[in-house]
Amino acid sequence: MQRTTYNDTKRVTMAPGVSRRVLSHTPELMLVEVTFDTGAVVPNHSHPHQQISHIKSGRFSFMSGTDAVEAGPGDSFAFSSNVEHGVTCLEAGTVLDCFSPAREDFL
Repeated sequence: MQRTTYNDTKRVTMAPGVSRRVLSHTPELMLVEVTFDTGAVVPNHSHPHQQISHIKSGRFSFMSGTDAVEAGPGDSFAFSSNVEHGVTCLEAGTVLDCFSPAREDFL
């Protein structure tokens, strides 16, 4: 078993108004907390990792291809490998992202 306490994690700025903390990871799996300020944007991007995003708090507009969906606390999304996606924060909040395999670029 591998344990990480929240105080052991480091907040890293990803973009203006967006920061992340790697909460736990193995080579095959990674859990990341992403905190957003209202109006912050993660532009459309893709990566080889599968991703599941769960909204803990706040309101967001998630984009995938040409589709945009507004979502809030309790909503979740799954993104397949290499699918373009992005998000705009409508109301400050936190998203939990799970990646498989782990994102080495986040370590």
